[in-house]
Amino acid sequence: MTTTNGQGILDWLASQRPAMLALLEELVNTDSGSYDKTGVDAVGERIRGFLDREGIVHDTVANDRFGDVVRATVGQGANTSILLMGHRDTVFPKGEAGRRSFRIENGRAYGPGVADMKAGLVMNAFVLAAFQKFGGAPAPLVGLFTSDEEIGSPSSRPVIEAEARRARAVFNSEPGRPSGAVVTGRKGGVFMKCEVTGKAAHSGGNFEQGISAIEELARKIIALHALTDIPKGITVNVGLISGGQTVNTVAPNAECQIDLRYVTPADRAAMLEKIERIVATSHVPGTSATLQIFGEFLPLIQSSESKRLFQHYVTCAKEVGLNVTGEFTGGCADSGFAAGVGATTLCGTGPIGGKAHTPEEYLEVDSLVPRAQSLALAVMRLER
Repeated sequence: MTTTNGQGILDWLASQRPAMLALLEELVNTDSGSYDKTGVDAVGERIRGFLDREGIVHDTVANDRFGDVVRATVGQGANTSILLMGHRDTVFPKGEAGRRSFRIENGRAYGPGVADMKAGLVMNAFVLAAFQKFGGAPAPLVGLFTSDEEIGSPSSRPVIEAEARRARAVFNSEPGRPSGAVVTGRKGGVFMKCEVTGKAAHSGGNFEQGISAIEELARKIIALHALTDIPKGITVNVGLISGGQTVNTVAPNAECQIDLRYVTPADRAAMLEKIERIVATSHVPGTSATLQIFGEFLPLIQSSESKRLFQHYVTCAKEVGLNVTGEFTGGCADSGFAAGVGATTLCGTGPIGGKAHTPEEYLEVDSLVPRAQSLALAVMRLER
């Protein structure tokens, strides 16, 4: 790569702020909840349209239930590649984009998924376009625009892992922290459902013949929450409960959904053993219970190679005026799947934002260009 090419990339990205915001507005104003395949694919169509206009080769990994994965490629060469990742789905229901459409106020952009992570998608797309125009990448670039991260990437995970195994470096453009930091470590997460079965009875006439699944579940929840160990970074949260038949019936069934967050694989194994024991133990005689894992994220654990990648990124960011630090977060992301197969991975390289998953979610508009320039520099200067 020549210095001219490198400066050309930075200058071109600096000129693209209006175009970046225009594409971001399109994406934010398109509903794309994780289970809304039509909406997630509509966002994919808009990204494909951009890739087509920029002459970027792309293909689709189709899925019947969830959104398709869009995979873009810039350059050819050896088996190793540089992977840029981002997800198109959001946590918001259908209709949210109409109720809270894209807007900019006082330097901040608002709208569902504006930071988490449609701005990251826009940034990755424009970085791919910059290298398509000017060249200069030390390896082929692969851009993955995935579809179901917010629910644990049940369909995208195999695609992510396959691409990560071929990558010399992975940049996941989840939002930069409100402090401006990137993410160097994340907790792992396991999402589970516990179902309890009891026996129905009239709560007035035949109370003693009933077996309350709700009482059993309540006792289990107390035991589950007692497993939380804040100093070790381990939390157990029952976020959803349901059960019962009518107010005057002893509840024949009840269920809850459990969120486990942990730091190391050893913590996961130990906590699952404890959770399984709680589920198997009956406090109310006659009840039974089952436990099912329905979603999971792997932790992002910083390796020595990933630490060097972080330091490399920090040096590149400084050249465009950003002082970047690294943060650990309890939130999970697809970067854990990439790191889990041994890929050198850095997360949170997207534009800066905050209050994700809430109506107050925002993006710092002025971070779009310098974060794109930082990523581009980190890519073009990546050593073999």
